[in-house]
Amino acid sequence: MQETRQNRIARLLQKELAEIFQSQTRMMHGVMISVTRVKISPDLSICTAYLSVFPSERGEEILTNINKNEKSVRYELGKRIRNQVRIIPELRFFIDDSLDYIERIDELLKK
Repeated sequence: MQETRQNRIARLLQKELAEIFQSQTRMMHGVMISVTRVKISPDLSICTAYLSVFPSERGEEILTNINKNEKSVRYELGKRIRNQVRIIPELRFFIDDSLDYIERIDELLKK
């Protein structure tokens, strides 16, 4: 039962974080951030979000900016989901480099 709740909350957080990043990156032309995966701890207090950044060269720079503004992202998330969860989880962000890994494998297979 607990795992079902975790999955449901993770999907909710993924959707809301994606909308937050989409609205914030409209001002930065040529940058797109998508939330590829969200994991939540069993007690629903820690949310780990994996972000895919396009172009990938700016990934570290954007991740640094997101981590600096983590409190404002958490506040915005709290305003959006305050009626669905009791505690707004602590947010942790990581770069999801699986697309770069796939491209590298394709390059190696073509050789």
